[in-house]
Amino acid sequence: MKVIILGAGIIGTSTAWHLLQSGHEVVVVDRQPDAALETSFANAAQISVSYCEPWANKHAPLKALKWMFDPEAPLLLRPKLDPAQWRWCLQFLGQCNDTAFARNVQQIVALGAYSHTALKQVVADTGIEFNRLERGIAHFFTSQQAVDDAAYAVDLMRQHGVHRRMVTTDEFLAIEPAFKPYAAQIKGGTFTASDESGDARVFTQQLARLCAERGAQFLYSHEVVRLNQAGGAIESVAVRARGEGDAGRNDLKTLRGDAVVVACGSYTAPLLRTVGVNVSIYPGKGYSATLPILQPDAAPFVSCIDDGNKLAMSRLGNFLRVAGTIELNGYDTSLTSPLAQARCRMLVRRIEELMPGVCDTRLPEQGGNPQFWTGLRPATPTNIPYIGRTQVGKLWINAGHGTLGWTHGAGSGKAMAELISGRTPEMPFGFHGYEQPTAAAGKALAGYAH
Repeated sequence: MKVIILGAGIIGTSTAWHLLQSGHEVVVVDRQPDAALETSFANAAQISVSYCEPWANKHAPLKALKWMFDPEAPLLLRPKLDPAQWRWCLQFLGQCNDTAFARNVQQIVALGAYSHTALKQVVADTGIEFNRLERGIAHFFTSQQAVDDAAYAVDLMRQHGVHRRMVTTDEFLAIEPAFKPYAAQIKGGTFTASDESGDARVFTQQLARLCAERGAQFLYSHEVVRLNQAGGAIESVAVRARGEGDAGRNDLKTLRGDAVVVACGSYTAPLLRTVGVNVSIYPGKGYSATLPILQPDAAPFVSCIDDGNKLAMSRLGNFLRVAGTIELNGYDTSLTSPLAQARCRMLVRRIEELMPGVCDTRLPEQGGNPQFWTGLRPATPTNIPYIGRTQVGKLWINAGHGTLGWTHGAGSGKAMAELISGRTPEMPFGFHGYEQPTAAAGKALAGYAH
């Protein structure tokens, strides 16, 4: 089959790789000049099967209300006259209960376990290097209430085969001594040894080059103009090189294939709406800062999560990446607004509080050079992505991974290739456009040593 993939982030590129492995012809379209230059560019770098709780839980509505007027809040809703935003928020509220939380965790963990195995296989097959650290992920708490609440999540994860464990403050600091200057504020934590970290952009770009060497065609710097329908199916995709003409001119390229996979992150929903397919994906604006490490021996090697501020920290060679916060503010990607600047500065300030002097946390006006970034995380109300077929013939979707695109990327690509090839992936996951799988399909998860 000839498959056209729209989007060259971690999801689209992984899909391309696995389709090539299955013997298909692949064309990838992306509006950027290279792979992984949008949401996959500078994320938190964590491959976190064990730290995948859905945003929606019974405490989320009250927290969201409390945080609405705090520019540095972990989750910030900026209400807009946007029906899509309000529909998403209402659906999100419907997931804010223990029953939905437990159901959603099962789906997310199943995909995470499947994906981690798939990633390890890709790395073994390709030898890609991406500042990978297989040191686990540690999570620390600054209040006893947060420690007590974490016990519920740990127990729930263990029910799904995830060996995440509670640790005391001393145990946490033994796992990652970099936080000793902040020890007085740490009340305890959790740790999962099998999780890891690495640079998603580096991995994705190297995988894209390997795909090209194996015959995939990449149309970079091309934007999708429209999906052309005929007889209830996608007949072709019209694309155009960026900066050339307009949609009515003859500079359009027409791509035809046996299947079209939409993996455009947050932009998937508006593109699909043009052909009558409605999916509940809304952008969550996230931020990161990448800071030079000044004291290599004092900087963390274990990827960590600061629970109070909902920030993730990962070492990438001689740099420390800190990322977090979710801002429901439409498709704004500005880094220059007062709100964006406040959130960026919070990231840098927090690193200095946690490990003073370890990184260069000077702001530009102080002579520093922090690499700030923002990207739109394609979030669903459940945090479960859409992977499968749509009601329109030949049209498939692989999007909605929220903050877990790096964690779920390899497995989502493999599952998409399996489905297009007429096979069913061996995991208990509700693929879009398919009946819910039976418990027997979970044998891959049951055997996942985590």
